[in-house]
Amino acid sequence: MKAQDLKKSILQYAMEGKLVAQDPNDEPALELLNRIKAQKEQLIKEGKIKKEKPLSPITKDEIPYELPQGWEWVRLGNLSVVNGGYAFKSSEYKNVGIRVVRISDFNESGFVNHNIVRYDYNNKLDDYLLEEKNIILCMTGGTVGKSLFIKNLEEPMVTNQRVATIKILGVIEDYINYSILSPLTQQVITESKNSTNDNISIETIKNFLIPFPPLAEQKRIVEKLEEILPLVEDYGKNAEILSEMNQKLPKQIRQSILQYAVQGKLVKQNPQDEPASELLKRIKAEKEKLIKEGKIKKEKPLSPITRDEIPYSLPQGWEWVRLGDILTKLTDGAHRTPHYQNSGVPFLSVKDISSGYIDFSNTKFISRPKHEELFKRCNPQKGDILLTKVGTTGIPAIVETDQVFSLFVSVALLKFNNKFIDIKYLYNLILSPLVQAQAKENTKGIGNKNWVIDKIAQTLIPLPPLAEQKRIVNKVEELMQFVDKLES
Repeated sequence: MKAQDLKKSILQYAMEGKLVAQDPNDEPALELLNRIKAQKEQLIKEGKIKKEKPLSPITKDEIPYELPQGWEWVRLGNLSVVNGGYAFKSSEYKNVGIRVVRISDFNESGFVNHNIVRYDYNNKLDDYLLEEKNIILCMTGGTVGKSLFIKNLEEPMVTNQRVATIKILGVIEDYINYSILSPLTQQVITESKNSTNDNISIETIKNFLIPFPPLAEQKRIVEKLEEILPLVEDYGKNAEILSEMNQKLPKQIRQSILQYAVQGKLVKQNPQDEPASELLKRIKAEKEKLIKEGKIKKEKPLSPITRDEIPYSLPQGWEWVRLGDILTKLTDGAHRTPHYQNSGVPFLSVKDISSGYIDFSNTKFISRPKHEELFKRCNPQKGDILLTKVGTTGIPAIVETDQVFSLFVSVALLKFNNKFIDIKYLYNLILSPLVQAQAKENTKGIGNKNWVIDKIAQTLIPLPPLAEQKRIVNKVEELMQFVDKLES
């Protein structure tokens, strides 16, 4: 249950007399109501408040539920003096004088102090002076119904029009505040603002139904709520933190799994595995053969790996290498935007693989002859890996289709011999924090930043024996299934 829903349930329980035990020795609420009535009549007689039109009796149809023995249903106006604020002209506000409280100057937490306005005080403002233990309520606008229970006044204040003031008589003000915050009253506010275009009238406020317990029980209810509601607030804060953690946690777990994988900590090493050094010899021999046959071009040797570059020690049988050392081809797509047409050969850019998969649903198209021209230099095929290199960089996608397509310059093509490199190991390696950090560091430029081919080739990677690559892939897939369940 969300904290806000829990708070509503607790307040509703309180207003139904279910939060604390009743005491048959408590003076019934009816006696207190009679005293409040007498108090109001005396204040009217003394000229301290104005005589108002009597509120209509409460009918059976209005009563939402049965109250405990000793409680009474009563209208808020019979327990208080309710009025709206003074109709100030905004052009007459000043930087000195008495503070004016407008709709924007308060919320449920307290007064908002960043844009205070003031007015020269005079006797006509006497009726609009705020006092501690008053409740103010927004009567119009998008925040209609928001209220503030004034526990402390740091300076004299008066209310602007459309800010109602509720001055409670002979009752525990905190209890009435909780009653206004309860679902019973909030539902009336919601219905009123929906039917009157975000407005609530003084008459509606006066007619709020209040479930009215004996004075002693009011005290017990307030004490219990003041004990419980801070715990609900803490629960809400913790729930927000937990929700945020739950959103971040799967990603963090995935990153941890991949980091353990590329550190050789995810599966056990097998001393019988052929070491990666032998694997590298075969990869090198194959590249030399392809160069000799004219199938790939001879490239400038990559810079040696220095000790300062190595971030951690690898297990026995692993090797630090450059990404370009294990690839038979590393290139990118067309450097010039081709002529597009309504159909033809799909032409992929970053947006088409930024999900980590190839998405043909919204691609552009080029002609078959243009594709064949581009394919001579950049020939993506099933079993290759694509890699975003402009804008959003470092996202790999495995080519798992026989669909013919071409690439834009924003996507790199990684070709390698699947007999020596497990494609899913390389895919997970690129997604690991180790490679992602290098992608971020080496993505340069202004606007559409670029992870250039040379820098991609220089990327430092750990290469395990082929057999261990496959064990790592199996373990990663197994663990990722559990992480997926966290998000479901």
